Amino acid sequence: MKQTSTPPTLIMIFGATGDLAKRKLYPSLYQLYLKGSLEKQFAVLGIGRREWSNEQFTTHIRDSLMTASDNHDHIDSFIEHCVYESHDVEDSSSYIKLKHVADELDEKFDLKGNRIFYLAMAPEFFGTITDHLKSDGLTDNQGFCRLVIEKPFGHSLPSANALNDQIRQSFPEESIYRIDHYLGKEMVQNIEVIRFANALFEPLWNSRFISNIQITSSEVLGVEERGRYYEKSGALRDMVQNHMLQMVALLAMEPPISLSTDEIRSEKVRVLRAMRPVEGKEVDNYFIRGQYGSDYKREQKGYRENDNVDSESNTETFVAGKVMIDNFRWAGVPFYIRTGKSMAVKSTKIVVQFKDIPMNLYYNKEHSMDPNLLVIHIQPDEGITLHLNAKKTAQGIDTDSVKLSYSASSIDGINTPEAYEKLLLDCILGDATNFTHWDEVKHSWSFVDKISDHWEKTKDTSFPNYFAGSMGPHKSDLLLEQDGFEWWPIGELEVDE
Repeated sequence: MKQTSTPPTLIMIFGATGDLAKRKLYPSLYQLYLKGSLEKQFAVLGIGRREWSNEQFTTHIRDSLMTASDNHDHIDSFIEHCVYESHDVEDSSSYIKLKHVADELDEKFDLKGNRIFYLAMAPEFFGTITDHLKSDGLTDNQGFCRLVIEKPFGHSLPSANALNDQIRQSFPEESIYRIDHYLGKEMVQNIEVIRFANALFEPLWNSRFISNIQITSSEVLGVEERGRYYEKSGALRDMVQNHMLQMVALLAMEPPISLSTDEIRSEKVRVLRAMRPVEGKEVDNYFIRGQYGSDYKREQKGYRENDNVDSESNTETFVAGKVMIDNFRWAGVPFYIRTGKSMAVKSTKIVVQFKDIPMNLYYNKEHSMDPNLLVIHIQPDEGITLHLNAKKTAQGIDTDSVKLSYSASSIDGINTPEAYEKLLLDCILGDATNFTHWDEVKHSWSFVDKISDHWEKTKDTSFPNYFAGSMGPHKSDLLLEQDGFEWWPIGELEVDE
């Protein structure tokens, strides 16, 4: 099925020889091309430090697409739109040459002056590149100019403020697309639909009927070769500041008056502003951290044994926390989040636990009813499961938990687009709904900074405190137990659901 055709666009990828471009960007653009969203009026200008020829660049793209796509029939025609230019990000003469190449592509493919600058490279170059794009004339064109920035956007609120001030000298806020690939995932975007399109849920979506909400994003892989980056980041900055808090905002936001970008963003910002700040010693009551060691059989090395990692590192590879939202709708309802590396199963899942009914007619000493749950499966499987109680198929009145499930990946004809594919299409179309606004970045950094400040001042002497291949440190279980709850299982390798 053909998608809506996009406007003519020149997509300039800084960091075109890197891993992100090869694994995500080229395959996503190719899928858009196959679906008809990109037709003849587009071009990809790859920009990198390496002194590559166009032939080397197109071979690089071909290798990417041969691996990522089952449809190889149109690779040659797609590659005809791709050009490479070696570049020095700090040299104005490189940008002047880049402008000449961009103008030639604009004329060749009739791109109407529309340009997207995708910075798929280290964040320390963001400010330098945007300064040069403005001063060296690459934004002086008749069409639109949009800037796409990968995370991390700063390392703290002060650094994010400084970076934002610098970028805003060259691009207005409405032209800055801060990408969070979680917001491109099908089931994350489905959160709003589940809530606001179903009379079954929206009247119950508040503190009267929901006891707690759990968000888990776990990875089986360790830090691997990313030790240098992770030592500066840790799980709190890498996952909580962006992905996890974005999901909290979508789950907790009030119904917007329309589905416009501004209205949805405004409601998300209100949630982030309402999050109860925790700082100092109080952090220990709301958040716990962990760092993985080797597994039971010592077949997988611990975090401190990786390259570019301090042998006595205080960096967390696991975070679990309780986020309280102090507003009328959510007063008293904990939002539990946990995320970590080297865990038992790869999964991102949201569990909404509803409160027990006031009087359980079916309770007895041998059997108690399970709570009703709404489970939103984000990855690797995508779908929804509703846990209800029903009578057992037997004599008596004992109940059993039954599951009503919908799986997006198991239905014939359903194609779940890769997150980057959806976000690239949104950017080309000028839809910024699923990108992060500066106000969201600012409030999330303000919340996270207080936690990281406390952790940086206090060394955790228990590190490493969980085995690789487990579900994290025992303290994360105690975080919920003190409130009378427990983590719901997220995969087959944990306790069976």
